[in-house]
Amino acid sequence: MKDALIAKLQDKSAVIGIVGLGYVGLPLVLRFAEAGYRVIGFDIDPAKVEALARGETYIEHIPAAAIASANAAGFTATTDYARAAEADALIICVPTPLNPYREPDLSFVLGTMDALLPHLRPGQIVSLESTTYPGTTDEELKPRIESRGLAVGRDAFLVFSPEREDPGNRDFTTRTIPKVCGGCTPACLEAGLALYGGVIDRVVPVSSTRAAELTKLLENIHRAVNIGLVNEMKIVADRMGIDIHEVIRAAATKPFGFVPYYPGPGLGGHCIPIDPFYLTWKAREYGLNTRFIELAGEVNAAMPDYVVAKVTGALNSVRKAVNGSRILVLGIAYKKNVDDPRESPCVILMEKLRDLGAEIAYSDPHLPIFPKMREHRFDLCSVELTPDSLAAYDCVIVATDHDRFDYAMIRDCAALIVDCRGRYLEPAGHIVKA
Repeated sequence: MKDALIAKLQDKSAVIGIVGLGYVGLPLVLRFAEAGYRVIGFDIDPAKVEALARGETYIEHIPAAAIASANAAGFTATTDYARAAEADALIICVPTPLNPYREPDLSFVLGTMDALLPHLRPGQIVSLESTTYPGTTDEELKPRIESRGLAVGRDAFLVFSPEREDPGNRDFTTRTIPKVCGGCTPACLEAGLALYGGVIDRVVPVSSTRAAELTKLLENIHRAVNIGLVNEMKIVADRMGIDIHEVIRAAATKPFGFVPYYPGPGLGGHCIPIDPFYLTWKAREYGLNTRFIELAGEVNAAMPDYVVAKVTGALNSVRKAVNGSRILVLGIAYKKNVDDPRESPCVILMEKLRDLGAEIAYSDPHLPIFPKMREHRFDLCSVELTPDSLAAYDCVIVATDHDRFDYAMIRDCAALIVDCRGRYLEPAGHIVKA
């Protein structure tokens, strides 16, 4: 079974099924199609499936021409999970959020696996790419597959290979970012290496799915902890009257032993604000408290409140209250130059200011209409930045520092600016660092 699957993967006669056509799944679709595989994409959102059939894109950094090329190569998208039986490989790329109690929510992963189960057959490989706690693949997916009478490692193959997408980063592509892969058995790992070896320049094998799952968590917790450190340093520096961005620039000149991280209004994106909690939750099963990781999470989670306090102080300095003030938030994506608002601290900041009575608006050239989000709702469209529109607001907050903003115009036309990103290096009376 294994040898036949590997042969099909190597000669590219295998059909690749990718479940979840978002920021992770869609780039994988394009890469497998580009490499010569026939690809079937699965998603529960009919609007995405219809857009892809028309050759349209719904992710800003993925051009429509790439979708059209994939379609011409035989790619099809569907909401019909019964077509999973056609695939030799099924790659699961669905969200793994937190529930209201900051505990892992595997409902998307498990719901997807349960939807695929009736259509599994011998000779397939299933790969989970969604970030999760160590043990998920072994403890949750493997028993489900074996409930179909398929022995994992003999009849079917199961691996964990965490996504490493960085939307908007032109220096790295799906092909050039090394891919970690761990299998439930040695045979599973062999099949996983064959699956990804045909489309990724370097595949990094690890000893187990648990090692691969923890690898992904370590990568993102490393960032979360360091961002927490620099966010706390920002507060200390501000109290001492020191510009933290000047300090970071100076420290970054050291050619060894220092990696610059930059403060902001909080953590965003699907991974970094969420992944630490997957590990802390699982660690409790082993009687461990991950105090260092949880402290960084607390620091980062407090950043929107810190910005609100800075906005309140800035408005007070000009004899205005937050209640009734018109406040414009620049950027609602979680990082610069992308159209991805997932877990964006800017949206949390907007909600907190709205709850205090402010009249909130936003401007984001990458998100012209406020997107549908599971937990946040605003009926807003992006404000076009002009001298007149900027002058109409009591306070302008630089929340996400997109390159497409005209920062000179913003400086010259806004009455009051709260800068969360260090875009303004020179001191000015109407600019407050946050």
